[in-house]
Order: sequence, then structure tokens, then C-alpha cells
Amino acid sequence: MRRAIVRGTGHYLPERVVENSWFEDKLDTTDEWIRTRTGIERRHFAAEGQRTSDLGIAAARAALADAGVEPGQVDAIVVATSTPDFTFPSVATMVQAGLGNRHGFAFDVQAVCAGFIYALANADAMIRAGQAERVLVIGAETFSRIMDWTDRATCVLFGDGAGAVLLEAHEGQGTSADRGLLSTDLNSDGQYRDLLYVDGGVASTGTAGHLRMQGNLVFRHAVEKLADTAHRALDKAGLSQDQVDWLVPHQANLRIIEATARRMHLPMEKVVLTVADHGNTSAASIPLALSVANAQGRFEPGQVLVAEAIGGGLVWGSAVLRW
Repeated sequence: MRRAIVRGTGHYLPERVVENSWFEDKLDTTDEWIRTRTGIERRHFAAEGQRTSDLGIAAARAALADAGVEPGQVDAIVVATSTPDFTFPSVATMVQAGLGNRHGFAFDVQAVCAGFIYALANADAMIRAGQAERVLVIGAETFSRIMDWTDRATCVLFGDGAGAVLLEAHEGQGTSADRGLLSTDLNSDGQYRDLLYVDGGVASTGTAGHLRMQGNLVFRHAVEKLADTAHRALDKAGLSQDQVDWLVPHQANLRIIEATARRMHLPMEKVVLTVADHGNTSAASIPLALSVANAQGRFEPGQVLVAEAIGGGLVWGSAVLRW
């Protein structure tokens, strides 16, 4: 059975680091208020003129270097983003051009904060079907471009960045002992679209708009839905939560992450955390966390990882993989 294994990881964060204190003379907030409610201490903002595709290219290069693979050996590029450079062409095609890749295909996936999970599911399906041997899966965002800087409930939460994973086809036995992606679980429910959305768009206002969120309701949905999707993905993979070595969650809010870990009966020592340094980077947060933890040598061959995320839509999902 063909499996999609992780061959390499990489990430990129813009040079500008914005501490919580930066907001104190602009909003009715404090460093303590932000830390205690979100766990965020700082985030990165893209420089003027720096685009989402620039971040994605840098992360992709890092993943290829980690894997020891040349750009021309990549068959497909899938970019998860909600903050594209342009309405079209896709960010993925610009990443493809930036890498100097002239063959294969590239496209974007838009599932907001769950985008990387959706992109992983697409890449996994293409590898299983034999459409590609190697797929670059990238999450890249410049959410600083859609913030309302007068809304303290949202603008302190988000940051910019990109993470990338190179998946490669590998022959497995078709059991839960295989390396690579073992299962994914995808969900959405459009009736909750008003809980987290951007109030602009090509066909509505003709503007990029600003992010709007009903934080308390999103929190309640997140805790319930993230644990549930993780359990479903584990069931599909033929594994139990006792066999999970690492939880790699969407880095939105420390309280959500802690509540989800409790529902999964996982100690925080088994949870990868980057939210303090990155803030919420939407589709980039899981590949960023994967790359940072991998660079630190925290993952060992054969360990079971569960990644899960929820975003505007509402959309949510999870993935189980064996390192």
C-alpha cells in the first residue's frame, strides 16, 4: 500500500518580531491581559512588500534542504492560505516559479486555519492514487494584512509565517504500523460562518476586509470539535489515544490547546507548543510547529503524531501520522 511519509520539514518567520507591549499604547490592553487569555507573548509581521508567496518559498526551500531533494524532483505543490497575494494566480504557482520548478502542478486550498489539514488530505490522496511521488504541502499566511487594529479581541491574536512539509511515496503494509499519513478526518458546517469570518471579498465588497470573530462561541466549538475529530482520525487509523506520542495542534490559543489535551487525556508534555512565539498563523501554524519540533529533534522514528485544527466556516479536521 502506498503511504505518504514525511521526508522533510521547513519554516520561515518574517524578521519583524512584535511583542505584546507594542499594542499597549494603541489599544486598551496590556501584555498581561494578552498572555493570560491567549498564551501569546509575541508574533511576527511580514515586512512591507513581503507577500505570502515569499514566505511560502522560503519555507519550501527549507523543507527541500531538510529532505535533500531538488525543486525539480517535486511533482506537486499544494499551498493552504486565506491571504493570497492576488485573487489569482494561486500562491502555489508563484511558489513553483520561485523554486524554479517547471513540471508538475500547483494549486491552493482555502480552509482557513484548518487549511493545512485539508491540504495534507489532498496530497495524501494524490500520492495514494499514484498521481505524484513527491508533494510539497505548505501553509503560508500574512494575516497582519486583514487585521482591524482597533479590535483588541482579534488583532493581538494573529501573526505571519509559513511552514512546509515534503511528502514522499513509500510502500507500506496497509497497517497502523506503517510510517506516514495513516488517516485524515475532515469536517465543515457552514451554518456557523458568522462566528469567524472576514467582512470583505471580491464578490461582496471588492476589498480585502477585516477579520471578525465571536471568540467565546469559537472557543466552545473548538474544544468540542478538535477532540472529536482527533478521536475519529485515530479510529480510522486503528489506533487509540494511549498510543499518541505527540499532539501537534493548531496554535490559536493556549487555553483551547490545554482543554483539548485534557479531553484527549494527554499531558502537556506531549503537546507541541509554539503559540507563545508565533501567535495564531492560521494555516501556517501546524507546519510551523512540526518544523520547529523536528528541528529540535523532538520526534523519533515510529512515533505517532496527531495534528488538528479548526477555522472559519466552520471547518475542522485532523490527521494521524507515524513519523
